[in-house]
Amino acid sequence: MITALILVFSSVACLQFFISYCRSVIAASGAFPLSEQVWEVTGIKDREIRGEEFERLVQLTSLCPDTGTDHRGIAAVSAYFGMIRFVHKTLRGAIPSIVCWTEAELSGCAHFAAVALDRRISHSRNMMAQQFSSPS
Repeated sequence: MITALILVFSSVACLQFFISYCRSVIAASGAFPLSEQVWEVTGIKDREIRGEEFERLVQLTSLCPDTGTDHRGIAAVSAYFGMIRFVHKTLRGAIPSIVCWTEAELSGCAHFAAVALDRRISHSRNMMAQQFSSPS
């Protein structure tokens, strides 16, 4: 019984740290404006990123060469996105006030993915420029 109680408490603590980590990563990415290249690549016309675009943005990110710095963040935010989407779908009928919060969180996740895409596009262009500028 004590072992189960310890397992529950440690699981809840790990989940709490995971959520805090994801929210801090998402909040940090919110300060970054997106470049014109991202708007062109994604085809988002109204310059407002919505939560339903997250998966497509992550797929576009996976098409770019990995910079080696954001893989864990993308994986963590993807898991967080899944959790928030589950909460959104299951509780929107029971708790209508949760809809605004979950939509804001999902949009934050999508903005994070767009920032990651922006960084990878910039990294790819820098690599290409270095390749063309170096003497053969």
